[in-house]
Formats: sequence, structure tokens, C-alpha cells
Amino acid sequence: MFKKNNSFFDQVQQSAKVRPDELLKLANSVSQSNLKDEATLRELIGRVSALANKPVTKEKEDQIVHAILSNNMPTDLSSLTKMFNNKK
Repeated sequence: MFKKNNSFFDQVQQSAKVRPDELLKLANSVSQSNLKDEATLRELIGRVSALANKPVTKEKEDQIVHAILSNNMPTDLSSLTKMFNNKK
């Protein structure tokens, strides 16, 4: 399904310690999810957090959920990085 030397998957695996097959499984589940349902969003955030072994605070989870539900997600990598690195 994917090439072993795929640089995107290599980068994800090295930086986040997430296996490509787990990332593809998560992407598949997200594509079939109702991203306008708050409970579904919170479950997905929890799964991503667990997969990446990176805890997400309740405040950060609330911020992500609000951004997605209000269609206010950053559209560029710099803004997205700022959102996730914001200490609020």
C-alpha cells in the first residue's frame, strides 16, 4: 500500500514514533467519521494523542474541538503549528 522509502511516512515515524500502518488506519477511520459530532472529535483527539504518545490537556482538546466545529482550523502549517504549540 505504501513504499517503505516514502519520505512522509519516514518523517512521521521518526519524529512522532508512529508506524505508517497505524497512521493509515487512523486516516481511514477519520475519513469515515462525523467530524461535526463533538463526542466523535474528542474520541479521535484521544486516539491521536495515544498513538503519538503525546498527552493533550483538556484545554487544548477544547480548543481543537471548537476550531473544528466552527470551521476555524488553520489552513497553513505555520498557523497549525502555532495552534498546537500554544500554551493556553
